[in-house]
Amino acid sequence: MIRQACIFATAFVVAFGSVTPARSETMVDALTSAYNNSGLLEQNRALLRATDEDLAQAIAATLPVINWSLSATATRPRPAGADLVQANARISGSLTLYDGGIGKLAVDAQKETILATRQSLRSVEQDVLRRAVEAYMNVRRETEVVSLRENNVRLITQEFRAAQDRFEVGEVTRTDVALAEARLAAARSQLAAAEGARARAAEEFRAAVGRAPNAPVPATPAPVSRNLDEAKAFAVRNHPSILETQHAVSAAELNIRRAEAALRPSVSLQGFIGTDADFDDSRQIGIQAGGPIYSGGRLSSQIRQFMSRRDATRAGLHLTRLGVEQQVGNAFAFLTVARASRTASDQQIAAAQVAFNGVREEAAVGARTTLDVLNAEQELLDARANMISAQADEVIASYALLAAMGLLTADHLRLPVQQYDPTIYYNMAKDAPAVNSAQGQALDRVLRAIGEQQ
Repeated sequence: MIRQACIFATAFVVAFGSVTPARSETMVDALTSAYNNSGLLEQNRALLRATDEDLAQAIAATLPVINWSLSATATRPRPAGADLVQANARISGSLTLYDGGIGKLAVDAQKETILATRQSLRSVEQDVLRRAVEAYMNVRRETEVVSLRENNVRLITQEFRAAQDRFEVGEVTRTDVALAEARLAAARSQLAAAEGARARAAEEFRAAVGRAPNAPVPATPAPVSRNLDEAKAFAVRNHPSILETQHAVSAAELNIRRAEAALRPSVSLQGFIGTDADFDDSRQIGIQAGGPIYSGGRLSSQIRQFMSRRDATRAGLHLTRLGVEQQVGNAFAFLTVARASRTASDQQIAAAQVAFNGVREEAAVGARTTLDVLNAEQELLDARANMISAQADEVIASYALLAAMGLLTADHLRLPVQQYDPTIYYNMAKDAPAVNSAQGQALDRVLRAIGEQQ
């Protein structure tokens, strides 16, 4: 009986010993892969480039417009003295001299929209990295839980066998054997559930990071140097959702002024050069001015509509601020709970270990039953499982706090990646280069290269 207790104690020490993986990856590895492999980031980068082109189109509307045309007509019966086919060639051009400020306001509004879209891209980047953090820690959590459950099965298997041996020599009853057998079946069921959870976590990791997990090592929580009030104040100034909405409000204000400018007159310079089949040239240049007199209330309705949209965007800014502050508060609360849970789990493990050792020794001399040993072992198992979850939750909560403050970015985390610079394409496209210009051809090459990489 004493020999069996010693065997059981040795098995427990071995079972709960740490196992070092042969190959492993860090949190930085996972975040780097998530940043480089994210289709969501690529999608929103393309949407930002499309918004840059809206600015190019707004600028193009303020530049001269030149068109050409060729026409040929045949008339039957042919008029006396006229050619059978009448041909004409024409080049025409126009330039807006004054539009009440509509063109400039359209350019300014589009610049605000681009800045808002850039902040939207930052929000997407934070979502991608936060999902990768959660996927990494959940794989780590479920892997450790599986190891814990496997060890538990081995321990209870040995306890079950020990109970059978003791039953054969008359030290325990059939009830003790049945209890150990039932607990073994439950442990196997829990192991199967843990393996299923690990498989689901691996699939989520693959979706979030772009590849399969590779034995993630323990991760430390992200450093948090601000208290709750400081974090909220920082988030209100820097969170991408708030900055995005602020730029949207500015664009809405400019759109109201555009709608008001449509009531003013416009002046344009127009001209053309043409020739016919007899090479008779015709030329014309002139100035055209005009403006609205009555539009059935359409222009006034547009002004009111843009005002309402501006008011809605302002209200959205208030809601966004409240939401960001709530996110910071929630993240702080989760982080505090996780830290307290980890501390309590340390104490629980220490106490459960002492209790298990004592119950095991008492059982060896017949003062405790098999059920007492199994219950003590379960208490220790639960304490270790709680510690695993608390450690994972603390890391996830710390990165969630960074995201709530707008700091969960590749730049702030200093990830070893080639960061996307939105100003490169913007600077190439903002002047509305023509398709046959050197800058226009460079833009085409950039887009073709991006398409080939995807």
